[in-house]
Amino acid sequence: MPVPLHTQTVIAFIWDFDRTLIPDNMQWPIFEEYGVDEASFWREVDGLVEYHRAMGETMGRSLAYLIHILTYVEQGIFKGLSNSKLRELGGKLEFCPGIPEFFEESRRHVAETEEFAKEDISVEHFVVSTGLRPMIEGSAIAPYVDGIWANSFIEQTAPPGFLEQLPVVGKGKEIKYLSDYIGHTSKTRALFEINKGVNVNPSVDVNARMSESQRRVPLRNMVYIADGPSDVPMFSILNKAGGKTLGVYNLEPRNNHKQVKQLQEQGRIQGMAEADFRPGKAAYLWLMDSLDQIAYEIVENRRQALAAIKNPPGHT
Repeated sequence: MPVPLHTQTVIAFIWDFDRTLIPDNMQWPIFEEYGVDEASFWREVDGLVEYHRAMGETMGRSLAYLIHILTYVEQGIFKGLSNSKLRELGGKLEFCPGIPEFFEESRRHVAETEEFAKEDISVEHFVVSTGLRPMIEGSAIAPYVDGIWANSFIEQTAPPGFLEQLPVVGKGKEIKYLSDYIGHTSKTRALFEINKGVNVNPSVDVNARMSESQRRVPLRNMVYIADGPSDVPMFSILNKAGGKTLGVYNLEPRNNHKQVKQLQEQGRIQGMAEADFRPGKAAYLWLMDSLDQIAYEIVENRRQALAAIKNPPGHT
């Protein structure tokens, strides 16, 4: 029988970003900084898919917007847009009510509940987004999350023969290349990296074969919170594995209630609430109740495991 690697007492909240933790898309500070019309940019992104198709090339929309950002940098429209600049602009993002306070409240709730604390149950929060990693890193939630999966850029590449030239001196001043890509379907990679503990032990390969008992965070111990149809692969995996799924909507600046309601009607999500995470609000109550359910299941599983241990016969 495989030797257990983890106690499996971690409960993971996994968050989408745009229209989940924030009310709209995260890129608006970039457009505001450079005086670019946001609607025009997104119309161009939509057109890029057909533009490349006409040239016999394929490009998905989630990749198209990243390529178009780099084109704007190359053409001097986003002049000086570096990773540090993106982090600075991320500091302008405003979050949905109750964020980031909910992150700490969920951790405090587990720590202050005697049954949970006795079993060393803990809460971790992760962001998995098709947005921009440096903007999330520069935002107000960065100190409260345990990991971020999102698109990343590099400012310069290593030249041929760079191994003989180390250390490399100097750094680019603008983003030039995409270094890590998280699309709608590749979000699930993050799910299994958290599941297998790759994020805390990089020596573990996400494709490594592991028994359920060897995984750090069982899928049933996860809660995924997101807003749209692009999150269906994540919802589907957790629904089948016994995890929790919550669809959230915003009424302003864009009302996406209808699309989240459709997800609920299709059985894609287990719960639905407005993206307001303050105490007493529907999302807060649903998430805290889910936290309790998972935690009590961990407590019960550990109680049953202990009860299964047979003591040796005593003296008569």
